[in-house]
Amino acid sequence: MRITFIGATHEVTGSCFLVEAAGKKFLVDYGMEQGPNIYENVEIPVNPGDLDFVLLTHAHIDHSGNLPKLYKNGFSGPIYATEATCDLCDIMLRDSAHIQMFEAEWRNRKGRRAGKEDYIPAYTMEDAMGVIRNFVRCDYDKEIHLAEGIMVRFVDAGHLLGSSSIEIWMTEDGKQEKIVFSGDIGNVDQPLIKDPTYLSQADYVVMESTYGDRSHGERPDYVKALAEVIQNTFDRGGNVVIPSFAVGRTQEMLYFIRQIKADKMIHGHDNFLVYVDSPLANEATTIFGKHRYDCYDEEAEELIAKGINPIGFTGLKISITSEDSKLINADDEPKVIISASGMCDAGRIKHHLKHNLWRKESTILFVGYQAVGTLGRALVEGAGTVKLFGEEINVAAEIRQLPGISGHADNEGLMRWAAALREGKPKKVFVVHGEDKVTEAFAGRLQEELGYDTMAPFSGTVYDLAENVCVEEARGVLIPKKTPITAKSAKAATVFDRLLAAGYRLMEVIRHNEGGANKDLDKFAKEINNLCEKWNR
Repeated sequence: MRITFIGATHEVTGSCFLVEAAGKKFLVDYGMEQGPNIYENVEIPVNPGDLDFVLLTHAHIDHSGNLPKLYKNGFSGPIYATEATCDLCDIMLRDSAHIQMFEAEWRNRKGRRAGKEDYIPAYTMEDAMGVIRNFVRCDYDKEIHLAEGIMVRFVDAGHLLGSSSIEIWMTEDGKQEKIVFSGDIGNVDQPLIKDPTYLSQADYVVMESTYGDRSHGERPDYVKALAEVIQNTFDRGGNVVIPSFAVGRTQEMLYFIRQIKADKMIHGHDNFLVYVDSPLANEATTIFGKHRYDCYDEEAEELIAKGINPIGFTGLKISITSEDSKLINADDEPKVIISASGMCDAGRIKHHLKHNLWRKESTILFVGYQAVGTLGRALVEGAGTVKLFGEEINVAAEIRQLPGISGHADNEGLMRWAAALREGKPKKVFVVHGEDKVTEAFAGRLQEELGYDTMAPFSGTVYDLAENVCVEEARGVLIPKKTPITAKSAKAATVFDRLLAAGYRLMEVIRHNEGGANKDLDKFAKEINNLCEKWNR
């Protein structure tokens, strides 16, 4: 009876854990790594075809995104998840496969001209469709016997529609141990979905720590702030363009706008239109509506009881085809346009930016995190011009950010969740799914304030749950290995920082030349490649 830590160890993404108990081998989550990859992850130490099943906490790609790859490599067992998670994975894994295949096609067009071997995508649409067929729908709060000696229960984690913490009871050689996987623990008072469920007992806990070192601060009056932006923009005769993540944040925005309309908070533009221009967002919104009776919170349920759709209202327009999308900007009537991607790096949002960035009347409203290097980040940081589809666009629109309602619990929310377990004090709490220093710091806080025995394992660590002993404690292997800065190397480090800054500037120049003449771009690429060949030593 043991657990092997594979991913999301001293890192925030790539959640994956192997559990062996009662003669069965199974994974809890198998997610993609997203963003900076800090530490090496060990491979799953068993053949995918030898896995008996998978338990999935929720649909976000950093928890589910590698499941088609698992299927591709021979896994054919069931994947147990809540009903809403199954439905969201149906659209999100297909979307992920589309991205994988598109990237491979793009790379191979370039690579073949350079005589390179074909790039093979992580998985294809066929793999995604294959693994989706293996999903098994599970109800919240229902004990499910998966095999002799293994019983599980999914409870609402309050993070995303269908998200769950998973309780697992394992019996082996007459001894029973209970392990809880927290999944991503949700923030309280989120729109639409319920608050996280607090559990009271576990022998072992695998707990996330995404925001283990920070507080979200005072909850903003999101509706009031959003209404002010819409009112001011419409009074100028402009559009409010909202780059938004398709699953979760888009539905929150619809919830707020419904309230704004119901309370008549916009004056002089009573019947304003709101366009959702993202196929994935539209599918996700349909799934949210489908699960209103099993996933919505009391406030949303009260609206439904009154015959009110919490994320629907008069003036909501759904854009399906690319032609629908083009027509949105065909008239000058002020409107709200919600489109993906949330960081402006792909998708239909780029077309809406092209039509609105140059207009001083319009507002580009960011409602989510903008990663370094994205177009969204450049706009938030004050870019004066950007290049879209080969055309240089002057940024005259008002650029605004609204504080988002995070889907993750902050440090105090995490502590409340952990403190609830004191009734049946865990033998060990494993802290995962957080940045390097955060996992260590939060593990220390759990030990100091709650008296828990904690560990922040690295990938490859193996723990015996029957004997409560670490069988193999792995060390973190950095990617790439970093050389400690000493007094002697300080000057060299400063020079390297300048080199790194030059690299970032080069990326900006590359982005600036998007859409340029093929001849010029080819010459530019050759110059960069020649430079790389010279210094690749």
